[in-house]
Amino acid sequence: MVLIINIVLMTSAYIGNIFFFNKKKDETETQKPIENVDPSMICKFVVDGSGKKIGESVSFDHDVLIIKAGTLFLGVPLKHVESGEKTLMVKGIFDFTKAYELGEKWRKESYREMKKHEPPEEKAKRF
Repeated sequence: MVLIINIVLMTSAYIGNIFFFNKKKDETETQKPIENVDPSMICKFVVDGSGKKIGESVSFDHDVLIIKAGTLFLGVPLKHVESGEKTLMVKGIFDFTKAYELGEKWRKESYREMKKHEPPEEKAKRF
């Protein structure tokens, strides 16, 4: 009796593996891992090569560091960012136009502004 139960359990586990756990994971393999990403790089002031403050780092977007400079969002590739103890330094010449384009792309994709006197969507739908 015990032998029959063991055989049934082993067979059902084998069949379960065939049908439920045999999915290909091609999507995860195609994503390139992010290089040089250190969570401690968030919430640090970012300066250019001459030591002038650009803004504060707020996020990552693949291999781009997102910097909030006033009301603007700028994006700088991580390969051009050097991490210091308290600040991050952008190596080389800082191209503001390209950084602004990368930052705006990130903002449009992932940043949602809240209107001051506008009710949240959930509450507006209930009433």
